[in-house]
Amino acid sequence: MLLRALPALLLLWGAGAAQAQPAQTTPAQRGRAIAAANCADCHAIDRSGASPLAAAPPFRELHRRYPVSQLSEALAEGIVTGHSAMPEFRMTRTQISDFIAYLRRLER
Repeated sequence: MLLRALPALLLLWGAGAAQAQPAQTTPAQRGRAIAAANCADCHAIDRSGASPLAAAPPFRELHRRYPVSQLSEALAEGIVTGHSAMPEFRMTRTQISDFIAYLRRLER
């Protein structure tokens, strides 16, 4: 009896495992998630809206201040600013790539 049920159980287990897998995301989507988790308390991270902290530039305007592709090195080394409101943080190479992909999407 158990041997007959085994294929059905494996099929059900496989379907459940497939549903448990996260949906495929693009680098820009993962980059936005990084921005939402780490930056949105101060910066406007989308195409519209004001930054919660007035002095924090909206991400959609960063490309006007800096070549976005050149931010990779600063992100890898850890962004340190001259004010105490912005925490220092470091990203992995993959996170940096995803974050830059998101910032580039905002340039359009």
